[in-house]
Amino acid sequence: MRVAQSEKQRRWGSAAVAATCLLIVAGVAWSLLQPADGGTTARAAGSQTASTTPADQLGPSGLPLPRFVSLKAEKVNVRRGPSSDHPVAWVFQRKGMPVEIIAESDSWRRIRDSEGEEGWILEAMLSGRRTALVAPWKKGQTTDLRAKASPASGDVARLASGVQVEVAECDGQWCRVTANGYDGYVEQTMLWGVYPGEKLD
Repeated sequence: MRVAQSEKQRRWGSAAVAATCLLIVAGVAWSLLQPADGGTTARAAGSQTASTTPADQLGPSGLPLPRFVSLKAEKVNVRRGPSSDHPVAWVFQRKGMPVEIIAESDSWRRIRDSEGEEGWILEAMLSGRRTALVAPWKKGQTTDLRAKASPASGDVARLASGVQVEVAECDGQWCRVTANGYDGYVEQTMLWGVYPGEKLD
């Protein structure tokens, strides 16, 4: 009887040890998978969504965070940290492309692109000129460029997903934009590069 009980205890003891090990491994794996910034990790590439409303805060520069800007040059290095000592993560090759500044460090700006990728760019490579991408999350589809700021207005053109436009003004619902020689209005929620409800003039 004692032998059977001892074996049973050993089996339960082994099971408890195994369960504890599994819990520890699961906890370590969970902690490693969590984003380093406490949950505000970038969206995965290919999961683009419309711009979100900016937080009501100012960065060290005295300007709002986050905020949209555009690239000043044809080629812009994006680094893994806020200095030229950090390796280049990738290179933008599209002048005027909109990016979102989400943090500041001296003369460096942490940016996020329309695909959710994040990195650091020298402030001198950024411009306050406002541009936007037409519904990059609607791949293979088009968005109407209207003659007037109304869904009942006639079409000036149909803009393909991801087309870059110059933003002239926004009233919170519609933005007047130019693209490829066309001038018209696009619903604000169909643009990545302006916030919903944001007004520009």
